[in-house]
Amino acid sequence: MSAAPVGTREISRHAVRAELARVAFNQFCLTGFNQVTFADLSKAAGVSRSTFLRYFGTKEDVVLFVFDPVGDVITDALDAERANRDDWSRLRNALESAVTFLVRDVQELVTILGLIEQTPALCARLREKQAEWRPEIVARLQKTAAGAVGSSVIANVRAAAALECLWIVLGQWSASDGEEDLGELLDDAFAAFAAPTCQQTEAAS
Repeated sequence: MSAAPVGTREISRHAVRAELARVAFNQFCLTGFNQVTFADLSKAAGVSRSTFLRYFGTKEDVVLFVFDPVGDVITDALDAERANRDDWSRLRNALESAVTFLVRDVQELVTILGLIEQTPALCARLREKQAEWRPEIVARLQKTAAGAVGSSVIANVRAAAALECLWIVLGQWSASDGEEDLGELLDDAFAAFAAPTCQQTEAAS
């Protein structure tokens, strides 16, 4: 039998990872993240421990599987935006694409975010993922409409700020049990970067 095309193999691998992550997440919810072992996960999934480890090297990566494509979702959205638009508008729209991708099942995402918030190891690993996404986001921000390369420092600061907005917004949304409007929360978050109006300046003085 000839080897399957790479694309087919990748689709199959993704499907297996998605199923293993689904089974594992149920175990984490039932027993607790720190209490569950890979032996428990492999037994629940009906595979050997070595097979499970071929798809996920850590328990943290099992839980955070849903976030794996987020970096690509953001960069694809930035690529689709006109380079002559201001960075904050491009980032705001790109993050909306990210939350739209994530919120396919409201209660499931609320539960995942709750587990992450309660588990320091998951918070730390999610921060690592965020740092992994940032260079590609920065590269998009540095491209100007004229094809020149913009400031690396400014692009890094804006990318880091936008990613921090994403987690703050998701945290607020999760705390509301998914009731608050994510678009409005993103608008509120990005409004923090707007220059203060004369009225706001006078009120602060």
